[in-house]
Amino acid sequence: MIAGPAVTNGARTPDPTAAAAIVRDHFGAPLPPIALILGSGMSGLELDDPRSVRYSDLPGWPRVSVAGHAGELVHGLLAGVPVLSLRGRAHMYEGHRPADVVAPLRVLHAVGVRVLIATNAAGSLDPLLPPGHLMLIADHMNLMARSPLAGPVAGSESRWPDLKDCYDPELRKIIREAAREEGIALREGVYAGVLGPSYETPAEVRMLRVLGAQAVGMSTVPEAITARALGMRVAGISCITNRASGAGAGPLAHDEVIEVGGALTPTLTRLLARALPHI
Repeated sequence: MIAGPAVTNGARTPDPTAAAAIVRDHFGAPLPPIALILGSGMSGLELDDPRSVRYSDLPGWPRVSVAGHAGELVHGLLAGVPVLSLRGRAHMYEGHRPADVVAPLRVLHAVGVRVLIATNAAGSLDPLLPPGHLMLIADHMNLMARSPLAGPVAGSESRWPDLKDCYDPELRKIIREAAREEGIALREGVYAGVLGPSYETPAEVRMLRVLGAQAVGMSTVPEAITARALGMRVAGISCITNRASGAGAGPLAHDEVIEVGGALTPTLTRLLARALPHI
């Protein structure tokens, strides 16, 4: 019998056991040690020999409702390297609890994933980082006013993970070298994670610049924190889809984010295809 969600102090914590069993049965063993999370508009990143399972078929896996997030877990090859690809993610602004948003990370860890490459769509806070470019995340600011680790400790996770090198220096070196070899312009900077779903005000943009962020978005931070608590290595790549509020010529729109994210997907694919064989 598969165990159900654990209940501690009245808080219901998603149990990865049932979903992990389905993933193993569906894809077979061994499962890849590398997983990709694809951000808004990037679900078009194609793998060779793909097989997929819908999030709705995985117990405890949060449902996605945002346009540009396909909502399926794909097993396949990229540059000959086996990977699991999450085509879309859940966000706290959709009404999910932090523990639900990061439930997929606990499932991935349970099936043997040890390296997470998280991508996202982000707004640029830096005049030298225009839309249509990629940014390698060197560090983040958690401005979501909550942590995915708050509450009972899940499984063997660290209660107090050290986030000094949250974004693995060796993975960043590999990705920088891959960008150089492919002739891809790749900035490195700090990602500010905010709750959303509204875009930032011009005053908030000025504040984020003063704090030292180069890009802002509404995801990735909870996943990176949880992955590190699980002992996974993390890399993050922001696809710069728009300028932050007040820095562009017109109002911001999610359709624009999806469009630019889709246009950047071939570049992201080339970058990952070059980097993955060295990870």
